[in-house]
Amino acid sequence: MSGIIFVVTLAAALGSGIVAGIFYGFSSFIMGALGKLPAHEGIAAMQSINIAVINPVFFLAFFGTAALSLVLGGYAVMYWGTAEAALLLAGAVFYLAGCILVTVVFNVPLNNRLAKVEPASTEGAALWKHYLVAWTMWNTVRTVAPSVSLVLYVLAMV
Repeated sequence: MSGIIFVVTLAAALGSGIVAGIFYGFSSFIMGALGKLPAHEGIAAMQSINIAVINPVFFLAFFGTAALSLVLGGYAVMYWGTAEAALLLAGAVFYLAGCILVTVVFNVPLNNRLAKVEPASTEGAALWKHYLVAWTMWNTVRTVAPSVSLVLYVLAMV
């Protein structure tokens, strides 16, 4: 593995770990804590989180790792005969599909629906029950995917 690809792989591994940790926190305790609150309080808190997460620091980790994964996936295809190619390609696919695609297809639409409800409304309470289960399930996929990417990227470096 060349020096620059090693550095890119290391950065992608670190980014994958950071993103996995963020999502792990939500699946393992944050959503459970929000679910114990009265619906209107849980909704209001999650609406606030969904606004606060749109920031350069999170985007750097989330989308920066996606960009690095694209680079590593391209490298793997171009240099398929190398020992690390399959690991790099698998790591990229896990991150891009399990993290980015799942976010766009499942979590963001749920967030958008939640953003439109009045927290104290009957509609909000009904949506909240569904949201807690569905969002957390897909978030758990988003936790596992970058965790797997992290392992694959590390294995590619050794």
